[in-house]
Amino acid sequence: MTWSRRDFLATAAVSSLTLGLQGQEKTNSTVSDPQKDAKAQLPVLICANNAIPYLDDGYAILHGGGDTLDAALKVVQGPENDPKDTGVGLGGLPNEEGVVELDACCMHGPTRRAGSVGAIRNIKNASLVSKAVMDHTGHVMLVGEGAEKFAVAMGFPRENLLTDHSRKVWMLWKEYHSNDDWWGPGMTSPYWKAPEGSPQSDLWEERVRRLDQMAANLGIEPELRESAISKVLFPTKGTTHCSAVNAKGEISGATTTSGLAFKLPGRLGDSPIVGAGCYSDPDVGSAGATGSGEENIKIAGAHTVIENMRHGMSPLEAGMDALRRLTRLYNDDMAKLHYVDMRYYILRKDGAYAGVSLWEGTNGHHHVFGLHDGTKQTIPTVALLKGYSQGFPPFPKVPDEFKDELKNN
Repeated sequence: MTWSRRDFLATAAVSSLTLGLQGQEKTNSTVSDPQKDAKAQLPVLICANNAIPYLDDGYAILHGGGDTLDAALKVVQGPENDPKDTGVGLGGLPNEEGVVELDACCMHGPTRRAGSVGAIRNIKNASLVSKAVMDHTGHVMLVGEGAEKFAVAMGFPRENLLTDHSRKVWMLWKEYHSNDDWWGPGMTSPYWKAPEGSPQSDLWEERVRRLDQMAANLGIEPELRESAISKVLFPTKGTTHCSAVNAKGEISGATTTSGLAFKLPGRLGDSPIVGAGCYSDPDVGSAGATGSGEENIKIAGAHTVIENMRHGMSPLEAGMDALRRLTRLYNDDMAKLHYVDMRYYILRKDGAYAGVSLWEGTNGHHHVFGLHDGTKQTIPTVALLKGYSQGFPPFPKVPDEFKDELKNN
């Protein structure tokens, strides 16, 4: 496999580092987009991209008068059960020790309850375990070994979540990166420095050729090698979310993930954090998040979106405000922000909705979300910043020789 100069640009480059909204306006009236007043007919489901194929199943529950949380959970179970989805449930990419750890949370609007599990191993449907925590305990969150034992006690079967493909991708990462990717200072540390130097394109192509040979030696099928190499160079933050509202305005949401690929064991992102990865308020609406979990925790992203709507913002305005709060974590420093990304999926109880993202896409792919109000749709997100995010850790740096071309793409 060979990667051309344009392939490199499509997967690793930032198209532009200019702000998508001029001057990061603080007033809500500046937001102008077709999604600003978007409204669907009840009942409605909204979801992350990887859950779109399962929206019909969730909508059938809503249309039949079923519970909103059951509908949302039905949608997110699709990626959890799919061994080819390496970001959620079975087949999720493991931590740095080769063990799959899952996180999930759910909120049931009609009864104002929540449940959560974190770093749970050997149980495929973390989302359903989070509901079991809500239904059968006086707690909100269980983690680690305790969460696994509880799940088994509730009848969930233990199973090996590491598929052969995910194991091979992990082995490729081990051979190429070693175990120290997440041990250095984070970007918010005053000691963090952007990568120095600019590798030449021939060195970049040599790295990819070397990874391709490693992948072949590990037995990764030719048609899967490019994807595997991308996951090694840019560890994924795979997650899925779904929010659902029925004809009565009852609303619920659920978020589930295998977390950041090759993370430190025990790491929790935003997905199991009520108010960060998911938040549902029966008086207002529901919101979920996928993307850079550490940053989203710091701004309580999903809760922030809901509170913005409570105070009169539209779903689009509420999401854009949350994204601006995230950029302020880095003082709008684009040298850092192009390694960060975030998507919010926002549903108000009257059917108004929005899907927003920090960047237009990542690694050459545009961000989209799913909507079902009787018709299943795939809709582009509204981006705060123009261009594409890059994977983290920040390797490789965009070569200097590409800078002029980046400005024109």
